[in-house]
Amino acid sequence: MNTVTGFDPIAGRDALILILGSMPSVQSLRAQEYYAHPRNAFWYIMSALFADYRTLSYPQKKLLLVQNRIALWDVLSACQRKGSLDSAIRKETVVVNDFNAFFVAHPGIQAVYFNGSRAQQVYNQRVLSALDEQFSNLEYQRLPSTSPAMASLDREQKLKHWKTILQYLRSE
Repeated sequence: MNTVTGFDPIAGRDALILILGSMPSVQSLRAQEYYAHPRNAFWYIMSALFADYRTLSYPQKKLLLVQNRIALWDVLSACQRKGSLDSAIRKETVVVNDFNAFFVAHPGIQAVYFNGSRAQQVYNQRVLSALDEQFSNLEYQRLPSTSPAMASLDREQKLKHWKTILQYLRSE
């Protein structure tokens, strides 16, 4: 089983929100793009909130996040996993990203949204207790996974939940 390594974050200096996944899928790693699987609803949701998805290239999608003060990253920097499912991640191989350094570099972040339960679970178990006290005021919320493996909700149902991000941005 090979070690899988994640991506650098997408983040502008003025980011207010951080969206966290767990680890990029096999297809995303091949494409070197977050959420590259065509059935993953992430970019559909972001474009429904902020732009027209069908016309955006990957660099434009990244810019869309930065312009809307959203940072994107994964909880894991590396792990061993067969396939793409979070359930296939070997827990003893998990390496988490350095969130203290990230939050120092992005001091405007006030809220963290988890893209699914595994990202939240690993963050709570491996990151939260290691965060510097200066980051204790962050707000946290789990949203339904945008992954096609989360089939109990369709894209539109997921979008309804993810609109909470718009509400947060409008309240700032």
